[in-house]
Amino acid sequence: MGKVLSFGEFLLRICPDSEGDWLNNNQLPFFVGGAELNVATALALWDVPSAYFSALPDNFLAEQLKEFVSNQGIDTSPIQTIGSRIGLYFLHKGKDLKNAGVIYDRANSSFTELRTNTINWDEVFENVSWFHFSAICPAISQQVADVCEEALSIASQKGICISIDLNYRSKLWQYGKKASEVVPSLVKYCDLVMGNVWASQTMLNIPVMSNLAEEDIKSLYLKQAQITSEEILKQYPKSKSVANTFRFDYGKGVRYYTTLYTAGKLHVSQEYLAEEIVDKVGSGDCFMAGLIYGFYHKLEPDAILEFATAAAFSKLFIPSDATTIKPDEIRSVVEAYKVG
Repeated sequence: MGKVLSFGEFLLRICPDSEGDWLNNNQLPFFVGGAELNVATALALWDVPSAYFSALPDNFLAEQLKEFVSNQGIDTSPIQTIGSRIGLYFLHKGKDLKNAGVIYDRANSSFTELRTNTINWDEVFENVSWFHFSAICPAISQQVADVCEEALSIASQKGICISIDLNYRSKLWQYGKKASEVVPSLVKYCDLVMGNVWASQTMLNIPVMSNLAEEDIKSLYLKQAQITSEEILKQYPKSKSVANTFRFDYGKGVRYYTTLYTAGKLHVSQEYLAEEIVDKVGSGDCFMAGLIYGFYHKLEPDAILEFATAAAFSKLFIPSDATTIKPDEIRSVVEAYKVG
């Protein structure tokens, strides 16, 4: 097997405290992030050959960041040097990226400068057997969406396995198109689709039962996961597997379980419950990395799902964008939180 190449925007997450003490203390915590980099970081930590394709400016800060990523065991050679700035976002500690409080500062970043017909894809895809991206990429601009499709077309021609995370960020879709007008043309190239049933409704026009959230019954959520998964495989014949996460707030904590539909069967994970967590950011990315890890090692579907779910849940107790827990430690971290 070759490298897993993750493609997305390199970001810095700035974390002001909600009380505003950072102004008095002259301290503003930050984390290196970006959904796809979080995936690449987890895979490298778990000893899967990992590479990262993004864009950064030509300055000392970008060089420091590339060195930081490289020191995580990630191949940074695909990163393009263009543009003049690094994307930022601001989010209070403990909040979710879907929270209304997230502030993006990504306009005119280096990543937005990527264009079709300017990238040497033969070089980028050398020794790559898996290509991963998320629906955040085409949300940035039409130009980046076009680069995504160019990459997917060439990767598909090369027989590279392709995965997508259906991350929906409403604040990013601002260039005149809805996600449902763009994402389907990208999903048609994908072998593995990950997200949740509501993201599939928003981005792929696959309807969700009208009473689903009001009923809040696990059996209905699982039924919807199967319906959504089967419809994705029907509409996108290249797709072989669909994974869905179910994460619900539980006071200051989280209730969490997932599904994986593959080879005509819906697999359901162990359920976890925590009354208090540390950081919601990156949990879904960790789940995505866990799926890739499992498929990369050709594990059985149940084993793939249980590892990915435990990895994602363990990320909720780590105060950074990417996981720092190795595979042999994950099970012990989450054992006490099992339901049933």
